[in-house]
Amino acid sequence: MLSKSSICGKLLSGLLRQAHNQQIATLKHFAPPIEYKNVVMPDRPKLRFMDKVPILPTNMKAPKMQKKLKFMRGPEMVHNTLLYKQYGIVATGGGRLRWGHFEMMRLGIGRKMDINRMFAIWRVDAPWQPITKKGQGQRMGGGKSAIDHYVTPIKSGRVIVEMAGKCEFAEVKPILETVCHKLPFKAMVVSQEMLEEMQAEEERLKRENLNPYTFKYIIQNNLGGCHKWLSPVDHKWFGKYL
Repeated sequence: MLSKSSICGKLLSGLLRQAHNQQIATLKHFAPPIEYKNVVMPDRPKLRFMDKVPILPTNMKAPKMQKKLKFMRGPEMVHNTLLYKQYGIVATGGGRLRWGHFEMMRLGIGRKMDINRMFAIWRVDAPWQPITKKGQGQRMGGGKSAIDHYVTPIKSGRVIVEMAGKCEFAEVKPILETVCHKLPFKAMVVSQEMLEEMQAEEERLKRENLNPYTFKYIIQNNLGGCHKWLSPVDHKWFGKYL
């Protein structure tokens, strides 16, 4: 049995600890550190410089092209996964990258990343599609005008830049977000876990859907005569992509 003096002493010590906000040391359980055994650092960790104009043979004249909006519409079917299974920027809409956007990403990421632990790679080609433009105040007609600049068309789901190395998502995310918001189309910073969760959630919603009247079903069965006002893009992607 404890005496009254010992009980009062314990109560008093507890009140003093609460009054002075003293912490009592206890046993902590920390997660083990992440081991980056399979990470191989390249010789050049920073993003390489992209040419502003594609290099052509000396005896070849620069060809012109049509707009080819199909290069920006629809989902990306090939370059939509991370090679190093770590972090990157993924486009959530279609658009075109100009040479200035490449320089913005190259300088913005290269200045903030730790080259001793991180590296970045391009997942898109240098500007290759020619865009023509007439001069100011010219009349219509007269043939196709001269090439003004070159762009790289991007589809939804395309991986733009990928970062990897001995780093975590918390320290890579602010670096990629600084350039992600300046792109000419909607994009987001993702990790491999986020891509897997998004894919699993999309499959779950498709599997557990109880409403048979989806937008795809409506278009395929011409409900309400929707074929009169739908575009060919809606018939192909069922309202998912612009």
